[in-house]
Formats: sequence, C-alpha cells, structure tokens
Amino acid sequence: MPLHNVELGFDVKILHPDLVNLYGCRIGDQTKIGTFVEVQRNVCIGARCKISSHSFICEGVTIEDEVFVGHHVTFINDPFPRATTVQGGVQTDADWVVVPTRVCRDASIGSGVVILCGVTIEEGAMVGAGADP
Repeated sequence: MPLHNVELGFDVKILHPDLVNLYGCRIGDQTKIGTFVEVQRNVCIGARCKISSHSFICEGVTIEDEVFVGHHVTFINDPFPRATTVQGGVQTDADWVVVPTRVCRDASIGSGVVILCGVTIEEGAMVGAGADP
C-alpha cells in the first residue's frame, strides 16, 4: 500500500491496503477507506467517515466528520485544467492554483457524483447519486 507521509487516526480501516493510493493526507479516527481509492496530498478526512471504492479525492478537499462518500465519487480542484502553459511548456505545480472544496459534517454524497471545485456541501446535506453539484 503506498502510504507516503500519511497520518492515520485510531482504528482506521483500509479494506484492501494494496489497492489504495494515499499520500500526504490525514485520515481521522475510525474512518473506512474502500478499494481503489486515491487520496492526494493536503487532503483532510475527518473521523468516522466512509469513503467507498473507486473514489478520487484530490488536493484541496476537506471532508469533515461522519461523511459518507459513495462509490466512484470524483473531486476536481481546477476549474480550467490545461496540460500546457500559454507559452506551450508543460504545466507544473507553479502554473495553477488549487481551488478548495469542503464537505461539512454528516453529509452524504451518492455514487457517481462529480464534485466541482470551490463548493461547500453543507452539514447534513444529501447529494443524490450521479448529481453534478
């Protein structure tokens, strides 16, 4: 299991450790991480969350306590992604700015949802499967 600079809370459950990619992130107590999940650097996931299989949580995302993330949920942190700069060079981290996204406590995100950057999903909210908020 790739665990590079990861801070795991108490009793975190990673169901198939060899099939996840976690790096530079923090995972709270008693959170469950499903198969084929990627959590990028500077992501913070709270306590008692469930992150279902095939989900992608990119840099800039904060997930508070007791949040449910359904299967195949994707977060996006760049509203105008490009492979190259205006001058034609390959983009680096210096060429773009992460736009943060917050999922507040006790929210639920249904399967297949794409979360665009810069939004806040309010406490207790329910995002229906396949939605594009």
